[in-house]
Amino acid sequence: MQLEQYIDNDLLSRFEFHNYGHALEILHDAFPQEWEELQDCLRNISISIADIKKAGGNKSPIPKKFDDLLYPCGWREIRISGDLTVKKYPRKSKHHMGSFAKNPKEEETIRGYIDGHNIDFLKNRVAFDLEWNSKDQTFDRDLLAMRTYFDCDLIDVGVIVTRSEELNEIFRSLTDKNGKPLIKKYGASTTWMGKLIYRLDSRRGGGCPVLAVGIRKGCIQDYG
Repeated sequence: MQLEQYIDNDLLSRFEFHNYGHALEILHDAFPQEWEELQDCLRNISISIADIKKAGGNKSPIPKKFDDLLYPCGWREIRISGDLTVKKYPRKSKHHMGSFAKNPKEEETIRGYIDGHNIDFLKNRVAFDLEWNSKDQTFDRDLLAMRTYFDCDLIDVGVIVTRSEELNEIFRSLTDKNGKPLIKKYGASTTWMGKLIYRLDSRRGGGCPVLAVGIRKGCIQDYG
């Protein structure tokens, strides 16, 4: 496919895109407003060397930049929880094969059958997650959440943004306040595109269409 058909040209030099389950086509054709808002968010994201050097987790300024851009457009973090009600309908009689009673004989509820599935941002039927520098197992959580939302008919498509491999060139050239190479902080077992792609290739997201977006060197404002 030609990415230029679906993605604004100015973003192609700053991000890499990997399209699974026709996610890009769905975003472009079915959710043009949400897709334009996400592209505007990517367009306006500017990461500095100082941002990269700061501590990760909740202290990192990079996720906050996405919050500042997406929240005014109505994107919100969502957590879902749901119970499963199971009803057992008996056959009417031994002479009525395949014919069942109108009312269940037994009914039980499995509490918390779906629980604890968080999405960083949700708007309409589009899910968006950002993973800048977490343990790479976080991708399993994200894909399970998107898969669950999709299976429950709550979303039609998901987007995951993470680091491109080419940022390692920057991390190798920088040190933290203690003089240690930053590449140790942004190691191979953290969230970057290589750790996401093989999970998508093995369909860990189930049937949910997913667009994977990698942050490239062009997004680092004061490098080079």
